[in-house]
Amino acid sequence: MDRKQAAIVECMLFVAGEPVLITEIARVLEQDEASVKTLLFEMETAYRDEGRGICLLATDDTAQLVSNRAYIQYVEALLQPEQTRNVSQSILETLAVVAYKQPVTRAEIESVRGVRCEYAIGQLMKLGLIAAVGRKDVIGKPMLYATTDAFLHKFGLHNLSELPSLPLSEPETMETV
Repeated sequence: MDRKQAAIVECMLFVAGEPVLITEIARVLEQDEASVKTLLFEMETAYRDEGRGICLLATDDTAQLVSNRAYIQYVEALLQPEQTRNVSQSILETLAVVAYKQPVTRAEIESVRGVRCEYAIGQLMKLGLIAAVGRKDVIGKPMLYATTDAFLHKFGLHNLSELPSLPLSEPETMETV
């Protein structure tokens, strides 16, 4: 690992505070994206192996410095944050449907959940966890929704392939009387 380039990336990510596009890091370092992704992977591994207080979280498109979840109780004790309202079960269910079936329309989400979900979609968009990514090429051209990089960061994922696999459920059978 090129320590100087790693230090430059660390400094840029620290100052940015938000996810930074890998293409932008490559531009600044005058490197190709593949080299930058290799550097980010090496940095991420080093941070984890050293048990540092910060971690590097790289998705397919962005990189960000984040706090190490192993030390969260100390951060909470220091900051004593106000308790925030928990996200409702319906919002979490809607988010799960979007995450696993994306891109997905509102009607498709409602078909899985069996209830209307305009409010949940609106809240998830306000939170930046999902976004409209286009329109489905069918009658009415309904909006398609997908998760965002903010979703990946919130749940500590590098990409969607890290989502837990869904258990295969057996079809329900009706007993005859």
